[in-house]
Amino acid sequence: MTLPAERRAPVGGVVPADNSGVRDRLVQRIRDRTARIGIVGLGYVGLPTAVAYAEAGFTVVGVDTDANRCAAVTRGDSYIEDVIAADLRRAREKDRLTAVTSLATAGDLDVIDICVHTPLGETREPDISAIRAAAEALVPGQRPGQLVVLTSTSYPGTTEEVLRPILERSGLVIGRDVFVAFAPERIDPGNTRFTLRTTPKIVGGVDPTSTEIACLALATIVDTVVPVSDATTAEMVKVLENTFRMVNIGFANEVAMICRRLGVDVWEVIESAATKPYGFMPFYPGPGVGGHCIPVDPSYLQWKMRNLEYRTRFIDLGDDVNRGMPDYVVQRATDVLNDAGKSLRGSRILLIGVAYKPNIGDVRESPALHVAAKLRSKGAEVRYVDPHVDSLVLHHGGRLSRADLSPTELGASDLVVITTQHDDIDWGMVRQHAALVLDTRGVRGGRGRAGWHTL
Repeated sequence: MTLPAERRAPVGGVVPADNSGVRDRLVQRIRDRTARIGIVGLGYVGLPTAVAYAEAGFTVVGVDTDANRCAAVTRGDSYIEDVIAADLRRAREKDRLTAVTSLATAGDLDVIDICVHTPLGETREPDISAIRAAAEALVPGQRPGQLVVLTSTSYPGTTEEVLRPILERSGLVIGRDVFVAFAPERIDPGNTRFTLRTTPKIVGGVDPTSTEIACLALATIVDTVVPVSDATTAEMVKVLENTFRMVNIGFANEVAMICRRLGVDVWEVIESAATKPYGFMPFYPGPGVGGHCIPVDPSYLQWKMRNLEYRTRFIDLGDDVNRGMPDYVVQRATDVLNDAGKSLRGSRILLIGVAYKPNIGDVRESPALHVAAKLRSKGAEVRYVDPHVDSLVLHHGGRLSRADLSPTELGASDLVVITTQHDDIDWGMVRQHAALVLDTRGVRGGRGRAGWHTL
């Protein structure tokens, strides 16, 4: 692991006095696995991270204000699909993982990883209140020889402008007494090929020593650590990754609209273009974007740049297209029904797949929720089929009725809308028994069939 030769000086340009004693003790505790690890936030990122540190031989304290989550961890019950219950139970049985609801004993921790939720507010501004709360809870127990790593996604500058000033209230010197870094999560729920361990980890500290120690700690749970110049660079890496995907998905969605006007199959066009071995990367259209990253992270960058009086034109356009896709799907549903002599109002519509991506039960920011709400607002009777989602509450209240996939359910539906393509759906049954289908995901074997419509 080689660190970049050039580093930005700490804020104010002041290099901390010699910190070798504090640094060396923390480094040794990490190397011999006697460091106590604290994971703040036990959600989709925090729980896998906590289990990974426990498996690496550390004593781990998970902190979450949700008492139900803490109780589940204590029982050894996993509520995150990517965390195998047997791994969680093993960590508990070896007394390597406990869960508590407060940071009252933060002074006992050597490495603190902040993995809290960072959503968007009502007006799509960053909500980093959970980061602030976690940092403020650390201050009373802060002591020399601690490493604080921010993993939660935020806008470039958060570590330096928000986290650092709060931690400095303790009177300890960052880079000499306490070390601070940003190391963004790259969790992809349901991905068994690229896991927490096998996905390279970006790390940027507020000073070279912070980067060094954070890299050392994270190298115990991931195979490849990639140090960058500083925390702000690491923050920009994270938002670039997901903004890149969002913009290209937006382009694919616009291509779908273009292809419809031209009378060609958008999936055939994209799949054929993808045979080119260079210069093209396939992205696919759909009913919108969902999950914990793509619908949120670009907005963090947009907000930051607006404050710097810079217009993010490509990002804004991609965001506009993607956010408009649920409306486009509803309009397509209306047109398909009209062509069949039916009205959207009063029609029985079955959504297949409501998770934001295939083969998982995660509905965070799922475009299917927006499609369902808009269909209901126009008078349609909406039900859903999803083997991974037992119950579903729409954003503005109201539950969506769950149905089992069957010939009877398909035959009773005026329109079937495919919003997520799970592998364990019997697509042959859908093709055989659904009279009208609006396919927003390009299900193989459906395109070209009578009554089968696409974006």
